[in-house]
Amino acid sequence: MKLLRIGAPGEEVPAVRGEDGRVFALSGLTGDVDGAFLASDGVQRARAALAAGELPEVDATGLRVGAPVARPGKVVCVGLNYRDHAEETGAAIPARPVVFMKDPATVVGPYDEVLIPRGSVKTDWEVELAVVIGRQARYLADPTDAVDCIAGYTISNDVSEREFQLEYSAQWDLGKSCETFNPMGPWLVTADEVGDPQALGLRLAVNGEPRQDGNTKNMIFDIAHLVWYLSQYMVLNPGDVINTGTPAGVALGLPGTPYLREGDAVELSIDGLGTQRQTFRNA
Repeated sequence: MKLLRIGAPGEEVPAVRGEDGRVFALSGLTGDVDGAFLASDGVQRARAALAAGELPEVDATGLRVGAPVARPGKVVCVGLNYRDHAEETGAAIPARPVVFMKDPATVVGPYDEVLIPRGSVKTDWEVELAVVIGRQARYLADPTDAVDCIAGYTISNDVSEREFQLEYSAQWDLGKSCETFNPMGPWLVTADEVGDPQALGLRLAVNGEPRQDGNTKNMIFDIAHLVWYLSQYMVLNPGDVINTGTPAGVALGLPGTPYLREGDAVELSIDGLGTQRQTFRNA
């Protein structure tokens, strides 16, 4: 099942996309697709209502698509989680997950404009599989317990300003938390529909030129391990998002490849999760 939010920023309506592509409103079932909805068995309730024909169909033609999860409590990111990406940036293969946080306010819709920060000369792209938490994960005993805590998956563009990230601070947050730096969507695909999250192709192109072409099977730390590992250090709550890392092909790792400039278009896709596209503008 695919959950989405449609409408102008701040006015999104929760909806579900059927297998035939038709869109049905969830507004009679919930006010939004958020942590409270996920925590209250919202996915199961939405699935039952859709199957029973209880949801009104809506014409989504021309409507903006927002991020599929409203107001994530936190966005936890994992760096250097693909061996080829670590190698292209000259970093050592990490023995433990590299963890940093991203301001949840960076989350925007999958087709929204992304703003290049003032003073930026190294705004970069990163296609990532994003995990959406559906049940609280706290001190999980084993990685196998992580499966029950995952509501589903979506696409994230972990936009990064490399000069801010690597040259201005010992922490990465400055280069990761600029406004609009986390387009997400187009929808949240429930875990049962995704199947094996470690067998998904990820692709990204800039102005039609392929830049990234990877597969989640090449993660250093798989999804279950990441959720388990993070739960040992923080409580993951319904609606929280984990960006799980990017494969090789970012501008940082491609000498001579230009960073993003005004007017550039970036298109991202992940198998079974759809496609998103952003145009970059100067802030």
